[in-house]
Amino acid sequence: MPLTLRGRLRLLAGHPSALLLIAQLVAVLAYPFLDQSPAGRAVIGVVGTVVVLLALWAVRRTPVLTWVALLLGLPAMVTTVLEATHPDSDPMVLVNALLHAPFYFYISYGMIRYLFHDQRVSRDELYATGAAFTVVAWGFAYVYAAAQVLWPGSFTGAGGAGDRPWFELLFLSFTTLTSVGLSDVTPVLAHARSLVMVEQVAGVLYVALVVARLVGLTVARGSREGRDRAD
Repeated sequence: MPLTLRGRLRLLAGHPSALLLIAQLVAVLAYPFLDQSPAGRAVIGVVGTVVVLLALWAVRRTPVLTWVALLLGLPAMVTTVLEATHPDSDPMVLVNALLHAPFYFYISYGMIRYLFHDQRVSRDELYATGAAFTVVAWGFAYVYAAAQVLWPGSFTGAGGAGDRPWFELLFLSFTTLTSVGLSDVTPVLAHARSLVMVEQVAGVLYVALVVARLVGLTVARGSREGRDRAD
């Protein structure tokens, strides 16, 4: 029986991690179309605010403190819009990055705890697996944005020397976290390279943790089923 509109909305409301994952992927796809004009950058600011709100909503289902996420997320919503309208202001870029990076890392920490808090994997926890991964990538992109303000010339790319746009830093973050090595953005200063190495380790550990979790649950379920059949 097909779901009604209300039923679909209720289903989505029960999976905030899925909405967060979708919103981040939509933002990634929309960014190249919107970054070329002041109006487009304002829309990017609004979309970024929506992503932050969805992250706050998703973290409420996790075993971490929501007030900590609010303490970081609410100012981040304000600086998101301000940076979108003042993209050439280094102090604004730095403040925005220093708010977003710990916020996204805290959200990812909450989602990882959510994945490990019991002995079953719900559908929303599966969505949280993907959302936590993308949240970590966004967090490191803001770390890189802060790094190139503090240490100008931290990164270079195919377009030549100079500070990289935020979308290029996000691309660097995703390619580093996934270990695919496709990025044409390269860290050239020691501080930037050390940060990239930390993200490489984080990406490997995240995949190892998720795989170990799923394998462990599969083995445990098989053992329980074997005991049930023996009884």
